[in-house]
Amino acid sequence: METLLKPDHKYIEVADRIEKLIEKQTLKVGDKLLSVRSLSKQQGISLSTSFQAYYYLESKGLIEARPQSGYYVKFSPRHSFEIPTCSEPTDEALPISVDEMISSVYHDLRSPNLLSFSLSAPHPSLLPSAKLNKSVVHSLRHSPDHCLGYEHIQGNEELRKQIAKLSLNWGGALSEDDLVVTAGCLEALSFCLRATTKPGDAVATESPTFYGIFRVMQSLGLKVVEVPTDPITGVDIDYLEQAITRFDIKACLFVPNFNNPIGSCVPDEKKKQLVELLAKKEIPLIEDDIYGEMYFGKTRPRTCKTYDKKGLVLHCGSFSKSLAPGYRIGWTAAGRYKNAVIQLKRMHNISTNTLAQVSIAHFLQNGRYELHLRRLRKDLHTQCLRYLQAITEFFPEDIRITQPQGGFVLWIDMKRGDGYKLHKRALKHQIGIAPGQIFSAQGQFQNHFRLSYGLPWNDQIEKGLKMLGELMCKEMA
Repeated sequence: METLLKPDHKYIEVADRIEKLIEKQTLKVGDKLLSVRSLSKQQGISLSTSFQAYYYLESKGLIEARPQSGYYVKFSPRHSFEIPTCSEPTDEALPISVDEMISSVYHDLRSPNLLSFSLSAPHPSLLPSAKLNKSVVHSLRHSPDHCLGYEHIQGNEELRKQIAKLSLNWGGALSEDDLVVTAGCLEALSFCLRATTKPGDAVATESPTFYGIFRVMQSLGLKVVEVPTDPITGVDIDYLEQAITRFDIKACLFVPNFNNPIGSCVPDEKKKQLVELLAKKEIPLIEDDIYGEMYFGKTRPRTCKTYDKKGLVLHCGSFSKSLAPGYRIGWTAAGRYKNAVIQLKRMHNISTNTLAQVSIAHFLQNGRYELHLRRLRKDLHTQCLRYLQAITEFFPEDIRITQPQGGFVLWIDMKRGDGYKLHKRALKHQIGIAPGQIFSAQGQFQNHFRLSYGLPWNDQIEKGLKMLGELMCKEMA
């Protein structure tokens, strides 16, 4: 029988308080912690609970046990590097061309010899494959047509009901009729762009942002206006307000929660401000919330859709980052544009994969998703801290690096050198990274690269980061 990892377990509560002291540098690197017995007395907990709290912090790489001495603070993620500065995109609306670089980065992703830090997704070992397989078998056995027929154009009804229930996590109140299921989040974004724009229109997005968004815009003949983005608080709303008039922006496409690659998370109050600004001007906002469930804090961040009163926010999500990348199941709650999205889907693919939809619906229906997410968030947070610890040890000291509170990626500013050249050098050592240039329509961020911590920590990861650090020293020399 599985043991639920309750968020209010006493050892986690105690460990979280100690972690906050480390983050605030009240406890500094090298400081000795209370003995297990002293912690037990101070917190009014058992010796076993004290040990569990220290083991938990040790698994994150924050503390270490020294023989015959006790526990010490080993690593503080904020003590080493500066955070990258706010982006400064060129003040133009431009066409897009980064295809050659993207092809170089992603041409051999499935090579067993490649240590891929370039893929922003969870490793299969972090996913509940056995339980998903059971759901697949159940779906095949109990579906009247063995999942051979077309699904409803909007998507499987039970799946849409389960997705609608998930909206409660971010303050939403969707119904199954509000949703359209798609083949992944990128298809949802594409349909939403088609529903809200026409060729030649200008669309605002963050700078930097996911390269796939630029490629979709390019295929639709759209122009992109890159908006400066803070690595902590996200898109610059003041700049956006001025750009709306200057560039006649017809739509916005933002990733408010844990933007890829910069990791920013727009504060909830700022999300509300953004929605209200665009609502006044009747500008649709396409919201890519694919990373929203991958938070490290106590609660899920709200979405822009939470504050939508006019049906102008087209909320898009997916199970590709949280549950089953290969199943390619996404969705959109497109508000007033729902019927337009349905018509586009009818023209382009008629129906989304039946077996994948029914299987995920069964998985969600049995209450397995939240348990899985709790474990995945814990694993990702631990991996993030482990990677940061290794980066502190192996990378050049004068770089800048983000401190994400969710998602899968770190954004690294080398200050000098070329991210694409570093990518080419790293490939010779079977290491994959994503150069910064592919995250801008203008080929910006030459000195940057994205590094994913989706791979579970092991000796190979440590060796790979050490080698990457050596290559960085050469590139930055």
